[in-house]
Amino acid sequence: MKHRVMQLEPDLGWRQAKLALLAYAHVAICCISLYCITITDSFPGVIGFDKSHLTSAILNVLVFSPVVILFAISRFSFGYLVGFYFYIMVLGYLWLIEFSLLDYDHRLALISIVLSAFAFLVPTLFITSPMRQAVVMPARAFHMMPSVILIASAAIIGIGALYNLKLVDLNEMYKYRAEVALPGILRYAVWIVSNALLPLAFACFVTSKRFWQAGIALVLMLLIYPIMLTKMALFAPVWLLFLALVCKLVAEARVATILSFFLPVLIGMILFVLVKTDLFPLKPGLVYFGTVNTRMVAIPSLALEIYNNYFSAHPLTHFCQINAVKLVVPCAYDEPIWAVMARSYDLGAFNASLFATEGVASVGLVLAPVSALGCGLIIALGNRLSSGLPPQFVLLSAGLLPQVLLNVPLSTALLTNGTGLLFLLWYIAPRSAFDQTAASTVAVSDHRQGAEAA
Repeated sequence: MKHRVMQLEPDLGWRQAKLALLAYAHVAICCISLYCITITDSFPGVIGFDKSHLTSAILNVLVFSPVVILFAISRFSFGYLVGFYFYIMVLGYLWLIEFSLLDYDHRLALISIVLSAFAFLVPTLFITSPMRQAVVMPARAFHMMPSVILIASAAIIGIGALYNLKLVDLNEMYKYRAEVALPGILRYAVWIVSNALLPLAFACFVTSKRFWQAGIALVLMLLIYPIMLTKMALFAPVWLLFLALVCKLVAEARVATILSFFLPVLIGMILFVLVKTDLFPLKPGLVYFGTVNTRMVAIPSLALEIYNNYFSAHPLTHFCQINAVKLVVPCAYDEPIWAVMARSYDLGAFNASLFATEGVASVGLVLAPVSALGCGLIIALGNRLSSGLPPQFVLLSAGLLPQVLLNVPLSTALLTNGTGLLFLLWYIAPRSAFDQTAASTVAVSDHRQGAEAA
């Protein structure tokens, strides 16, 4: 027994080292990507490349990069998935701040974002203990739930199509999106279906190997694009299919999490180089780089730059961007914060993550780490409510949430985008249903092996 323990410890250390190396590789490719974005003057008036600041940007990243060790030693959870994407967002900001053209206290912002990152990541990664289930959905009802979600989603999408249905390409998307006018309840229902319920149904179908139904879930997600006209709706089914493939090829959920970010960005960098050397067509290469590398790596970090500048000279929101809070707290803003940003900066509607909205915009740089800690505890609640579920099921059912949380406030993600509902469904999900699925899979496998041997 002692020999076995001694054998496991080196294996564990090697797995942790491989995770850290993979995470470091992703950090490196993201920095190269950010360098390419910076030198191409993608955000004029906000970010400007200055070669003399390059060393400082690299040093910022190097000093913060050892945080990857936290991801090497922690186990997989919902917070692990979200935390890794937020870690890259913070690294991106530490790079971009050295090329900032905007006027605000950059040193205070640097200290604030680092403290906020630690305050967020510690509970997000390490509070994972299970919460006792007071209510458990019957296994039969849980097995039927994804089919019910498909039917309900089809009905909601059908109703949405009566209000708006336009098949337009990405170039015309923003032109027509301003004309989308769905009733409030229907708009919320579409987003909850798109970001929470259909991914949950997809995860259930993949876990139970009902692949035809999983395909139907993806088709329904794609049908949301001509209604809402957002990139998220267009690429969501492709993203979930990609995650399912990564999970199929990689058994370790932590490795799958890192690869889910690393591989798309790496492909974007390869295409960028091929375009620059005239080995790949210009338009598709730059469209991919702009959609993946710029959108996933740079934009969430750039939002921190924008919010720091704006709220250094304007009143804080004190959380009044949340409609319920606005009813009881005086608010300096009569319109959504994204609309304020769109009017103030020529960068379009600029929603942003909890670090920018619940942090910088709501309480300012000094108290932003306290806000980040509170948000981290909410993510940790998701860890506890999903504890005991298969890691790959959690990864697939929450597959869209990192992208959502990087681009909208946490309050919006919890309510409008269905994260809170997903937490609830995780909590009441019968853990025994997955044990039965695993046992059934093993039995089928044993039967096939026996038949082949015969």
